[in-house]
Amino acid sequence: QVQLVESGGGLVQPGGSLKLACEASVIIYRIGVIDSMGWYRQAPGKQRELVAVITNGGSTTYADSVKGRFTISRDNAKNTVHLQMNSLKAEDTAVYYCNADIEIRYLNGTYKGQREYWGQGTQVTVSS
Repeated sequence: QVQLVESGGGLVQPGGSLKLACEASVIIYRIGVIDSMGWYRQAPGKQRELVAVITNGGSTTYADSVKGRFTISRDNAKNTVHLQMNSLKAEDTAVYYCNADIEIRYLNGTYKGQREYWGQGTQVTVSS
C-alpha cells in the first residue's frame, strides 16, 4: 500500500560524507499530507534511536550526537526526505530507517486514514 524506499547508504571512511534519500509512494490510493518525515538508526545490540526529523512546515529536530554534522531536508512535491551526513564517525555506523507520518486518501480525495510508516532500512558503515 505505502512504501518508503531508502537509498544512499554504503561504506565510507571516517570524516567522509553520505547522503540518504527516502521517497514515499502509494499504490491504489494517494498521499495527502505527510506531517513529519525523519530518520532513525539502529546499531547492533542497541535500541533504535531518533537521528533527525522534519515537519511539514520545515521545523527540524536532531539528536545531540549529530547536531552540526547532519542536515535533514524534504521535498514536499516529491514526498522525499534527505539526510546529508558529514564528518561521519565510526559510531554513526548503523542501519538507518526512514519514518513518515502519512495521510492516505482515496483517489476521489476522501480521507482514508493516517498512520506511521517505516522503510526497510539502509546500512551505513563508517570504517577505515
